[in-house]
Order: sequence, then C-alpha cells, then structure tokens
Amino acid sequence: MVSYETMLNAKRQTQDANIHSKNYFRFEKFEVWKDAREFVSLIYKLTSKFPDEEKFGLINQIRRAALSIVLNIAEGSAKGSDLDLRRFLRMAQGSTNEVVSALYIALDLNLLSKTDFQKAYDFSHRINAKINSFIKALSVKRIALSN
Repeated sequence: MVSYETMLNAKRQTQDANIHSKNYFRFEKFEVWKDAREFVSLIYKLTSKFPDEEKFGLINQIRRAALSIVLNIAEGSAKGSDLDLRRFLRMAQGSTNEVVSALYIALDLNLLSKTDFQKAYDFSHRINAKINSFIKALSVKRIALSN
C-alpha cells in the first residue's frame, strides 16, 4: 500500500513540473514549504465536510492558521537574513500549533473523525519537525559563520 505522503510527493512533483521548470523564489526550494502547501490542501479538504454554520467560525480559523504556516515560510525566505527567516519559521510553528488545537476542538465537537484527525495531526507533526530541523540548521550555520 502506498503511503499518503508518497502519493502527495508524486502529485506535487507532477504539478510543479507542469507549472514551471525553474524556482524563481527561494521558498520554492524548501521541502517544508512544499509540505505546508500540501497540508493546506488537506485542511481545506477536511474542513469542507464541516457544517455550514462553522463557515465563519472554526472552518475559517483552521484554514487561516494553515495558510499562515505556508505564508510565513514564504515571507521569511524573502527577508534577506537567516535570522529573519528563523523568526518567521517560529511564527509558522505557532500557526501549526494553532491548527492542531483547532483540530482537537473539531474532534471534540464530532466535526472530524478520529481517522481524519490523526491524518492531519501526523502531517502537522512532520511539518513541525521539519521546521525545527530547518531552524536548527540555520542556527548552526550562523554559529559556524561567527567562528
């Protein structure tokens, strides 16, 4: 059985190849940005099953937080310094935590199945781990340059 992540990577590669052949923006090279982009799609898919009365409540909040992850990574990449990028990556982590908290509420309200919750939870955990690794790599790079 093919994993969900394997399917997403294959889909992403096909889509990206069809869109363009060059990465004009720094963030396009970041695997964590690509993952966050896929995470937004997953969140939109899951929240589309929520009742209409949540359109301006939980749906809006979860979607905006998920978008904030990918947008903070992109914005941070354009700030010109790794210090600024790390700051924006930390904001992306905060948004990841916000999504997870909102997913717990959706689960508590029976708006989300345990299976869908776990899928989104696992995905958010992977994104958070990649952001952590990225922050650490940027910190190590900074320390090495200062020596």
